[in-house]
Amino acid sequence: MTQYHFIGIKGSGMSALAQILSDMQYDVQGSDVEKVFFTQKPLEQKGIPLLPFQKENIQKGQTIIASAAYNEENEEIRAASEKNIPVFQYPTFLGEFINQFTSIAVTGSHGKTSTTGLLAHVLRKAKATSYLIGDGTGKGEKDSEYFVFEACEYRRHFLHYKPDYAIMTNIDFDHPDYFKGINDVFDAFQEMAMQVKKAIIACGDDEHLQKINGQVPVVYYGLNEEHDFCGKNIHADENGTHFDVFVRTSYYGSFTIPGYGNHNVLNALAVIAICHYEQVDMEIIKERLSTFKGVKRRFSEKQLGNQILIDDYAHHPTEIFATIDAAKQKYSNREVVAIFQPHTFTRTETFLDEFAESLKTADRVYLCDIFSSAREHSGDLTINDLVEKVPGAELIQEETIEKLLQHQDSVLLFMGAGDVQKFQVAYENAVATKSKINK
Repeated sequence: MTQYHFIGIKGSGMSALAQILSDMQYDVQGSDVEKVFFTQKPLEQKGIPLLPFQKENIQKGQTIIASAAYNEENEEIRAASEKNIPVFQYPTFLGEFINQFTSIAVTGSHGKTSTTGLLAHVLRKAKATSYLIGDGTGKGEKDSEYFVFEACEYRRHFLHYKPDYAIMTNIDFDHPDYFKGINDVFDAFQEMAMQVKKAIIACGDDEHLQKINGQVPVVYYGLNEEHDFCGKNIHADENGTHFDVFVRTSYYGSFTIPGYGNHNVLNALAVIAICHYEQVDMEIIKERLSTFKGVKRRFSEKQLGNQILIDDYAHHPTEIFATIDAAKQKYSNREVVAIFQPHTFTRTETFLDEFAESLKTADRVYLCDIFSSAREHSGDLTINDLVEKVPGAELIQEETIEKLLQHQDSVLLFMGAGDVQKFQVAYENAVATKSKINK
């Protein structure tokens, strides 16, 4: 049996794909740096060998899959070249792999991870479904009918895929280190739309997606009545968010989701639309929507004393606004405190004013130093440029994290795509230390 070797196996997509192949009883191993990432835990649980980078890992007869983060500078990629062993880039391999199934790509500037997780959760109850989620979660079923996967627009990676269906959640300007502007982003999505084989499920509330054309039907969902799938009568309580769905103006059913905020209703509508298209029983859809526990780092909650701590991947102004709004809906009687770590100097500089506007919707704001890779240059920008634009905002560090103790009975939102979790860990440790001292 062919052995699959993953170069850079701890990447979120790579980790998920390795788990899928392992579940399907293939021989899988991988290599990466020594630093510990949250994506490696499920690999270890499945007994997938994790090796340090070394040319000895490369052997004849392997199928080698490499993360897009690595090139000829990596010793394993060089070794494969010397031995004339082909190396498949992750998007290239995945593009071939999905052809075995009825494939559903979930793409969009925001919400794709949550929507992929939700769709997989629902479809699995109806038929054998394998799935790959951008939070590093992957599950393979040997005789899968469906393959649900997150398709990322960054560097136009999703153009490697020709799925049966595509869910498109929205189009927004992000990744300013690659895309030139919103028109460039739209062009990428339009090119991807032309590769879809059966149908495109698009959010009609998004002005850019209204202009999408495909060689297949474009089915729209949203909160406006003119859409094919419309969510109405939305209301929230302590049990979640409740809404009615109308299919082409005819009442279809009433649904409840555990999440809060219109963005979560829209994600659910996308899933309902694809399931309706594939004739999944409505009772299955209802039950599974109501039991979805979410995906990693998307509004992940825990109670700490009388505070609520929420960890979220939000790193774009649109996502920050949605996350703060969801917290305010769920905890309407509590102060919402935002602790935000900007991700990359490029993104921070491009969206400086938009970040400020989104953060102003929180009751209090603390800002952490900008997270960046060693290869990125800061120019003259510092975190103080953002601090100055948000009234009352304060700079916070791991050493000064105890400031958050003053916000009793509050919701603490730790947001960012870098290593903002370390600030939450530091805070939890500070609370534990204070508790011991008081005893």
